[in-house]
Amino acid sequence: MEYREIKTVGVVGTGLIGASWAAFFLARGFRVVATDPAPDAQAKLRNFIGKAWPALNRLGVTADSAPREPIFADTLEDCVSQADFIQESGPERADIKHDTYVKMDALAAPDVILASSTSGFRPSQLQQGCRHPGRILVGHPFNPPHIVPLVEVVGGAATDAAALDHAESFYKSLGKITIRVRRELTGHVSNRLQAALWREAYHLVASGAVTAAEVDAAIAHGPGLRWALMGPMLLGELGGGEGGMRHFLDHIGPLIERIWAEQGQTELTSEVKNTLVDSTSAEMAGLDPAAMLQERDTLLVDLINAKARARNLP
Repeated sequence: MEYREIKTVGVVGTGLIGASWAAFFLARGFRVVATDPAPDAQAKLRNFIGKAWPALNRLGVTADSAPREPIFADTLEDCVSQADFIQESGPERADIKHDTYVKMDALAAPDVILASSTSGFRPSQLQQGCRHPGRILVGHPFNPPHIVPLVEVVGGAATDAAALDHAESFYKSLGKITIRVRRELTGHVSNRLQAALWREAYHLVASGAVTAAEVDAAIAHGPGLRWALMGPMLLGELGGGEGGMRHFLDHIGPLIERIWAEQGQTELTSEVKNTLVDSTSAEMAGLDPAAMLQERDTLLVDLINAKARARNLP
Protein backbone atom coordinates (compact mmCIF):
# COMPACT_ATOMS: atom_id res chain seq x y z
CA MET A 1 0.00 0.00 0.00
CA GLU A 2 1.22 3.49 -0.86
CA TYR A 3 0.06 6.05 1.70
CA ARG A 4 -0.92 9.55 0.70
CA GLU A 5 0.95 12.82 1.08
CA ILE A 6 -0.08 14.54 4.30
CA LYS A 7 -1.49 18.04 4.13
CA THR A 8 -4.46 17.80 6.49
CA VAL A 9 -4.21 16.09 9.88
CA GLY A 10 -7.32 14.83 11.61
CA VAL A 11 -7.18 15.06 15.41
CA VAL A 12 -9.77 12.78 16.99
CA GLY A 13 -10.21 13.60 20.65
CA THR A 14 -9.14 17.04 21.91
CA GLY A 15 -8.44 16.44 25.57
CA LEU A 16 -5.02 17.24 27.03
CA ILE A 17 -3.06 15.09 24.55
CA GLY A 18 -5.20 15.72 21.47
CA ALA A 19 -5.19 19.50 21.99
CA SER A 20 -1.42 19.45 22.38
CA TRP A 21 -1.07 17.48 19.13
CA ALA A 22 -3.41 19.92 17.37
CA ALA A 23 -1.29 22.89 18.45
CA PHE A 24 1.86 21.14 17.27
CA PHE A 25 0.47 20.19 13.84
CA LEU A 26 -0.85 23.73 13.33
CA ALA A 27 2.51 25.20 14.25
CA ARG A 28 4.14 22.94 11.68
CA GLY A 29 1.92 24.42 8.99
CA PHE A 30 -0.65 21.68 8.57
CA ARG A 31 -4.35 22.14 8.12
CA VAL A 32 -5.92 20.58 11.22
CA VAL A 33 -9.44 19.21 11.45
CA ALA A 34 -10.37 18.26 15.00
CA THR A 35 -13.38 16.63 16.60
CA ASP A 36 -14.51 15.76 20.10
CA PRO A 37 -18.06 15.07 21.36
CA ALA A 38 -17.68 17.11 24.57
CA PRO A 39 -20.00 20.15 24.45
CA ASP A 40 -17.24 22.66 25.33
CA ALA A 41 -14.47 20.95 23.36
CA GLN A 42 -14.07 23.61 20.68
CA ALA A 43 -13.62 26.47 23.15
CA LYS A 44 -11.19 24.45 25.28
CA LEU A 45 -9.16 23.52 22.20
CA ARG A 46 -8.77 27.13 21.08
CA ASN A 47 -7.86 28.17 24.63
CA PHE A 48 -5.20 25.45 24.85
CA ILE A 49 -3.68 26.38 21.49
CA GLY A 50 -3.44 30.04 22.53
CA LYS A 51 -1.59 29.08 25.69
CA ALA A 52 0.70 26.64 23.87
CA TRP A 53 1.76 29.04 21.12
CA PRO A 54 4.45 30.97 23.07
CA ALA A 55 6.30 27.72 23.85
CA LEU A 56 6.05 26.66 20.21
CA ASN A 57 7.47 30.02 19.16
CA ARG A 58 10.38 29.63 21.59
CA LEU A 59 11.07 26.17 20.20
CA GLY A 60 11.25 27.67 16.72
CA VAL A 61 8.47 25.41 15.52
CA THR A 62 6.45 28.31 14.12
CA ALA A 63 7.25 31.75 12.82
CA ASP A 64 3.67 32.92 13.35
CA SER A 65 3.22 35.11 16.41
CA ALA A 66 -0.53 34.51 16.50
CA PRO A 67 -2.02 31.01 16.86
CA ARG A 68 -3.43 29.41 13.75
CA GLU A 69 -7.02 28.22 13.87
CA PRO A 70 -8.04 24.58 13.66
CA ILE A 71 -11.19 23.52 11.84
CA PHE A 72 -13.60 21.96 14.31
CA ALA A 73 -15.76 19.19 12.86
CA ASP A 74 -19.08 18.42 14.49
CA THR A 75 -18.92 14.72 13.61
CA LEU A 76 -16.30 12.00 13.37
CA GLU A 77 -17.26 11.47 9.72
CA ASP A 78 -16.67 15.13 8.85
CA CYS A 79 -13.23 15.04 10.51
CA VAL A 80 -12.04 11.72 9.10
CA SER A 81 -13.25 12.36 5.57
CA GLN A 82 -11.03 15.46 5.28
CA ALA A 83 -7.84 14.00 6.76
CA ASP A 84 -4.69 12.62 5.13
CA PHE A 85 -3.41 11.33 8.48
CA ILE A 86 -5.34 10.77 11.70
CA GLN A 87 -3.96 11.15 15.21
CA GLU A 88 -6.47 9.66 17.65
CA SER A 89 -6.24 10.69 21.30
CA GLY A 90 -9.56 9.60 22.77
CA PRO A 91 -10.29 8.17 26.23
CA GLU A 92 -8.32 5.13 27.38
CA ARG A 93 -11.37 2.87 27.47
CA ALA A 94 -11.56 -0.35 25.48
CA ASP A 95 -15.20 0.09 24.41
CA ILE A 96 -14.64 3.65 23.18
CA LYS A 97 -11.40 2.76 21.39
CA HIS A 98 -12.93 -0.21 19.61
CA ASP A 99 -16.00 1.72 18.50
CA THR A 100 -13.88 4.67 17.32
CA TYR A 101 -11.52 2.53 15.23
CA VAL A 102 -14.26 0.51 13.58
CA LYS A 103 -15.97 3.77 12.60
CA MET A 104 -12.78 5.52 11.46
CA ASP A 105 -11.74 2.48 9.45
CA ALA A 106 -15.07 2.52 7.64
CA LEU A 107 -14.96 6.26 7.00
CA ALA A 108 -11.33 6.94 6.06
CA ALA A 109 -9.84 6.16 2.65
CA PRO A 110 -7.63 3.02 2.76
CA ASP A 111 -4.46 5.09 2.15
CA VAL A 112 -4.97 7.19 5.30
CA ILE A 113 -3.01 6.07 8.37
CA LEU A 114 -4.87 5.80 11.69
CA ALA A 115 -2.38 6.46 14.51
CA SER A 116 -3.28 6.23 18.17
CA SER A 117 -1.77 8.19 21.05
CA THR A 118 -2.77 5.38 23.40
CA SER A 119 -0.40 4.75 26.28
CA GLY A 120 -1.83 1.37 27.20
CA PHE A 121 -3.54 -0.41 24.32
CA ARG A 122 -1.67 -2.61 21.87
CA PRO A 123 -2.23 -1.82 18.18
CA SER A 124 -3.54 -5.34 17.54
CA GLN A 125 -6.38 -4.54 19.94
CA LEU A 126 -7.24 -1.45 17.90
CA GLN A 127 -7.26 -3.47 14.66
CA GLN A 128 -9.93 -5.91 15.77
CA GLY A 129 -13.03 -5.79 13.56
CA CYS A 130 -11.48 -3.35 11.06
CA ARG A 131 -11.51 -3.96 7.30
CA HIS A 132 -8.18 -2.19 6.71
CA PRO A 133 -6.07 -3.09 9.76
CA GLY A 134 -2.79 -2.62 7.89
CA ARG A 135 -2.89 1.17 8.31
CA ILE A 136 -3.60 1.10 12.07
CA LEU A 137 -0.66 1.69 14.42
CA VAL A 138 0.36 3.44 17.62
CA GLY A 139 2.12 6.81 17.57
CA HIS A 140 2.49 7.31 21.31
CA PRO A 141 3.73 10.77 22.33
CA PHE A 142 5.09 11.99 25.62
CA ASN A 143 3.15 14.66 27.48
CA PRO A 144 2.94 17.44 26.38
CA PRO A 145 3.32 16.46 22.70
CA HIS A 146 3.68 20.04 21.48
CA ILE A 147 6.92 20.31 23.50
CA VAL A 148 8.38 16.86 24.22
CA PRO A 149 9.83 15.32 21.04
CA LEU A 150 9.52 11.57 21.76
CA VAL A 151 7.07 9.42 19.75
CA GLU A 152 6.93 5.63 20.06
CA VAL A 153 5.87 3.97 16.79
CA VAL A 154 4.35 0.52 17.29
CA GLY A 155 2.78 -1.84 14.78
CA GLY A 156 0.24 -4.56 15.43
CA ALA A 157 -0.06 -8.05 14.02
CA ALA A 158 -1.65 -6.77 10.81
CA THR A 159 0.14 -3.42 10.40
CA ASP A 160 1.83 -2.87 7.03
CA ALA A 161 5.56 -2.17 7.14
CA ALA A 162 4.91 0.67 4.71
CA ALA A 163 2.48 2.27 7.16
CA LEU A 164 5.06 2.17 9.94
CA ASP A 165 7.71 3.67 7.65
CA HIS A 166 5.35 6.39 6.43
CA ALA A 167 4.22 7.34 9.96
CA GLU A 168 7.75 7.36 11.34
CA SER A 169 8.97 9.46 8.41
CA PHE A 170 6.10 11.89 8.98
CA TYR A 171 6.85 12.32 12.68
CA LYS A 172 10.57 12.75 12.00
CA SER A 173 9.85 15.39 9.35
CA LEU A 174 8.16 17.41 12.10
CA GLY A 175 11.23 17.29 14.31
CA LYS A 176 10.06 14.41 16.51
CA ILE A 177 12.46 11.82 17.91
CA THR A 178 11.01 8.38 17.18
CA ILE A 179 11.70 4.91 18.46
CA ARG A 180 10.38 1.85 16.62
CA VAL A 181 9.02 -0.66 19.14
CA ARG A 182 9.52 -4.01 17.43
CA ARG A 183 7.00 -6.05 19.40
CA GLU A 184 3.79 -5.18 21.16
CA LEU A 185 4.11 -4.51 24.88
CA THR A 186 1.61 -3.27 27.42
CA GLY A 187 2.54 0.38 27.95
CA HIS A 188 5.05 0.29 25.05
CA VAL A 189 8.59 1.22 26.23
CA SER A 190 8.82 4.59 27.99
CA ASN A 191 5.86 3.94 30.26
CA ARG A 192 7.31 0.56 31.22
CA LEU A 193 10.56 2.28 32.21
CA GLN A 194 8.58 4.82 34.21
CA ALA A 195 6.51 2.09 35.82
CA ALA A 196 9.67 0.35 37.04
CA LEU A 197 10.68 3.55 38.81
CA TRP A 198 7.16 4.16 40.13
CA ARG A 199 7.04 0.68 41.65
CA GLU A 200 10.09 1.30 43.81
CA ALA A 201 9.21 4.93 44.54
CA TYR A 202 5.73 3.98 45.74
CA HIS A 203 7.16 1.11 47.79
CA LEU A 204 9.67 3.40 49.51
CA VAL A 205 6.96 5.92 50.45
CA ALA A 206 4.38 3.30 51.44
CA SER A 207 6.91 1.47 53.63
CA GLY A 208 7.84 4.67 55.43
CA ALA A 209 11.44 4.80 54.25
CA VAL A 210 11.03 8.31 52.82
CA THR A 211 8.35 10.89 52.08
CA ALA A 212 7.02 11.78 48.62
CA ALA A 213 9.04 15.02 48.76
CA GLU A 214 12.22 13.07 49.49
CA VAL A 215 11.61 10.63 46.63
CA ASP A 216 11.08 13.56 44.28
CA ALA A 217 14.23 15.29 45.52
CA ALA A 218 16.21 12.07 45.07
CA ILE A 219 15.25 11.96 41.38
CA ALA A 220 14.96 15.65 40.42
CA HIS A 221 18.25 16.69 42.02
CA GLY A 222 20.17 13.49 41.33
CA PRO A 223 19.92 11.00 38.47
CA GLY A 224 17.02 12.87 36.86
CA LEU A 225 19.42 15.66 35.91
CA ARG A 226 21.58 13.20 34.00
CA TRP A 227 18.58 11.35 32.51
CA ALA A 228 17.45 14.62 30.94
CA LEU A 229 20.67 14.62 28.93
CA MET A 230 21.06 10.98 27.93
CA GLY A 231 19.64 7.56 28.73
CA PRO A 232 20.83 4.84 31.12
CA MET A 233 22.81 2.93 28.53
CA LEU A 234 25.06 5.83 27.53
CA LEU A 235 25.31 6.94 31.16
CA GLY A 236 26.57 3.44 31.96
CA GLU A 237 29.14 3.75 29.18
CA LEU A 238 30.39 7.07 30.54
CA GLY A 239 30.14 5.89 34.14
CA GLY A 240 32.48 3.03 33.38
CA GLY A 241 35.34 5.37 32.57
CA GLU A 242 37.90 4.03 30.14
CA GLY A 243 36.38 0.56 30.44
CA GLY A 244 32.98 1.81 29.36
CA MET A 245 29.85 -0.28 29.81
CA ARG A 246 31.82 -3.50 30.37
CA HIS A 247 33.64 -2.04 33.37
CA PHE A 248 30.42 -0.43 34.66
CA LEU A 249 28.59 -3.78 34.61
CA ASP A 250 31.51 -5.69 36.11
CA HIS A 251 32.07 -3.09 38.83
CA ILE A 252 28.51 -2.01 39.71
CA GLY A 253 26.69 -5.14 38.56
CA PRO A 254 26.83 -7.01 41.89
CA LEU A 255 25.36 -3.98 43.70
CA ILE A 256 22.62 -3.69 41.09
CA GLU A 257 21.71 -7.34 41.58
CA ARG A 258 21.57 -6.93 45.38
CA ILE A 259 19.25 -3.94 44.97
CA TRP A 260 17.05 -5.86 42.53
CA ALA A 261 16.74 -8.68 45.08
CA GLU A 262 15.55 -6.25 47.77
CA GLN A 263 13.17 -4.14 45.72
CA GLY A 264 9.59 -4.20 46.87
CA GLN A 265 6.39 -5.45 45.29
CA THR A 266 3.74 -2.90 46.15
CA GLU A 267 0.06 -3.39 45.44
CA LEU A 268 -1.98 -0.23 45.07
CA THR A 269 -4.40 -1.03 47.87
CA SER A 270 -6.64 1.68 49.33
CA GLU A 271 -4.24 2.03 52.27
CA VAL A 272 -1.21 2.43 49.99
CA LYS A 273 -3.05 4.92 47.77
CA ASN A 274 -4.02 6.99 50.82
CA THR A 275 -0.41 7.03 52.03
CA LEU A 276 0.85 8.16 48.62
CA VAL A 277 -1.85 10.82 48.25
CA ASP A 278 -1.33 12.19 51.77
CA SER A 279 2.43 12.36 51.37
CA THR A 280 2.17 14.03 47.97
CA SER A 281 -0.42 16.50 49.30
CA ALA A 282 2.02 17.47 52.04
CA GLU A 283 4.67 18.10 49.39
CA MET A 284 2.25 20.28 47.39
CA ALA A 285 1.35 22.48 50.38
CA GLY A 286 1.86 26.12 49.42
CA LEU A 287 2.61 25.35 45.77
CA ASP A 288 0.56 26.61 42.81
CA PRO A 289 -0.16 23.78 40.33
CA ALA A 290 -0.89 26.17 37.43
CA ALA A 291 2.36 28.05 38.02
CA MET A 292 4.24 24.75 38.29
CA LEU A 293 2.89 23.63 34.91
CA GLN A 294 3.94 26.91 33.33
CA GLU A 295 7.41 26.71 34.86
CA ARG A 296 7.70 23.06 33.80
CA ASP A 297 6.96 23.90 30.18
CA THR A 298 9.32 26.90 30.21
CA LEU A 299 12.18 24.81 31.58
CA LEU A 300 11.42 21.97 29.17
CA VAL A 301 11.75 24.39 26.26
CA ASP A 302 15.01 25.76 27.71
CA LEU A 303 16.38 22.24 28.08
CA ILE A 304 15.32 21.11 24.61
CA ASN A 305 16.88 24.22 23.06
CA ALA A 306 20.07 23.74 25.07
CA LYS A 307 20.33 20.09 23.97
CA ALA A 308 19.79 21.14 20.35
CA ARG A 309 22.86 23.39 20.65
CA ALA A 310 25.03 20.64 22.14
CA ARG A 311 27.38 18.91 19.73
CA ASN A 312 28.09 15.63 21.51
CA LEU A 313 24.75 14.61 22.99
CA PRO A 314 22.50 12.12 21.16
